Amino acid sequence: MRVRLLAACLFAAQTLSGAALALVVINRDDHDHKVTIIEGARSTDHLLKPDAKIETGCAKGCVVRLNDSDEEEYELEGNEVVFIEDGNLYYDGPDVPADPPAGDGKAGDSKGPSTKK
Repeated sequence: MRVRLLAACLFAAQTLSGAALALVVINRDDHDHKVTIIEGARSTDHLLKPDAKIETGCAKGCVVRLNDSDEEEYELEGNEVVFIEDGNLYYDGPDVPADPPAGDGKAGDSKGPSTKK
């Protein structure tokens, strides 16, 4: 009986820890965007419709590229909620500090946890 309880607790802990490392990308623009998510050697392309979102695991961090552009490539830790607006990627949700630093707030700028390549 204790073995089953321990196994159930380990499964729950693994499931909850995996959920904490989810990357969410939301398209707030009024047109589609091609979003490429690169994690290690794996690359996945998505066509993100207006008001749609992608939710994916990104345990070791990943690179998000918008519309195949080297200029729109962002390194993220994998636990962020970000959104696309006016063709740029911005932070959304609880990862944004209560008093954000001066700047434009773009994801990947030098004032946040990720860096734009």
